[in-house]
Amino acid sequence: MTATLTKTAAPPAAANVARKRRARRRGRTVALLFILPALLLLGALVVYPVLFSVGRSFFDASGTRFVGGDNYTEMFRDPATLKAVRNTAIWVVVAPTLLTGLGLILAVLVEKVRWATAFKLLLFMPMAVSFLAAGIIFRLAYDEDPDKGVLNAAAVGVHDAFQDTSSYPTARARDGEGMTQGADGSYRTGTTVSPGDTVALGLVGVAPKELPADAEPAYPAAARRAGPDELRGVVYLDFTPGGGGEQGAVDRQESGLPKMKVEAVRDGKTVASTTTAADGSFRFPGLETGSYTVTLPGSNFAPPYDGVSWLGPALVTPAIIGAYLWIWTGFAMVLIGAGLSTLPRDSLEAARMDGANEWQVFRRITVPLLAPVLTVVFVTLVINVMKVFDLVYIIAPGPVQEDATVLATQMWLVSFGGGNDQGLGSALGVLLLLLVIPAMVFNVRRFRGSQR
Repeated sequence: MTATLTKTAAPPAAANVARKRRARRRGRTVALLFILPALLLLGALVVYPVLFSVGRSFFDASGTRFVGGDNYTEMFRDPATLKAVRNTAIWVVVAPTLLTGLGLILAVLVEKVRWATAFKLLLFMPMAVSFLAAGIIFRLAYDEDPDKGVLNAAAVGVHDAFQDTSSYPTARARDGEGMTQGADGSYRTGTTVSPGDTVALGLVGVAPKELPADAEPAYPAAARRAGPDELRGVVYLDFTPGGGGEQGAVDRQESGLPKMKVEAVRDGKTVASTTTAADGSFRFPGLETGSYTVTLPGSNFAPPYDGVSWLGPALVTPAIIGAYLWIWTGFAMVLIGAGLSTLPRDSLEAARMDGANEWQVFRRITVPLLAPVLTVVFVTLVINVMKVFDLVYIIAPGPVQEDATVLATQMWLVSFGGGNDQGLGSALGVLLLLLVIPAMVFNVRRFRGSQR
């Protein structure tokens, strides 16, 4: 009787299993139909270009002759490519580290700000700006002309606040008029003078409209006589408006040059120093008997401070990284802030009750608990940094483009920017892919681990 019941119950169970299998197959088919468009797009836009680039990297520039690994060998022999690899390494080390650190600090500080949401919005807004627009903004901000570049305008303002600039950067002495120029840009009298003498030091190269507002005529000063123990003189603009006048002599319409530093030099040592008055006059009282040389130091003719060459060969890469930080700091702050909001507050409060100060709480509790989030942010930024192209191409001027180049820009320059060698460019693309893949795999595994 038991065997009979078992035999009659078996068919319904088998039918249920078969129905479940058919349902699973239908579900898989429906799911495949839904993801098929995405798979086709992924294959057309990602898989096929990757496979094509790998194949193309084994052919020459024309794409007709198989060259094997020659492109990869040439890639590491080319100085421009090696510089691109070096710059990419600098980007990978510096930019993600700074961004993760800034994001962490800002995320912690924003929690203590009353208008935290508005502050986060302001910092996140640069993410809405395209890299093209950001590159143009910072290309203007880094302009070397202080009248255009805001950073150099600020640098010049700070410099001029603490150090006076020369009023006569274009002034010079006439040739053959009794003054000689030194290697340091200074001018000195060709013959020695003694106490009781009066000297006239004429300069040219200064436009009358560029004279200081308090400048006065030099003729009365030139007429004054020196005492027996003093040395007098006048520094003047040896140019008469409207023409006329005598070269090397102070004419009535010629102006003095005020605020000009003058030194009395004896035996190679400066024994007295003064500054010219509004009429260009100067005097050295109480000099000992002897021979002196009157010198106008080179600081009188130093060119004005124009700021920092942000986009020069030495600073172009740090300058572009600064623009990248402006864009991505808000992103790092928001992601780390989201992780910070999930931390167990009882652990933080318990540490404070045990006597830990804020720095100890931050270093020993907040940072270790945020380690998974910080790792994900750091690796994500590493992947983005390896692909950076827009900022480098737009911000770096043509003459220093090679000094700022990274792998992405070098790949474009070799392939389409004048090199016209798609074989070598494809090899660079494969190299970039190989560098990105480990970071992507690490990020995916980290994400799956956090989900478990």
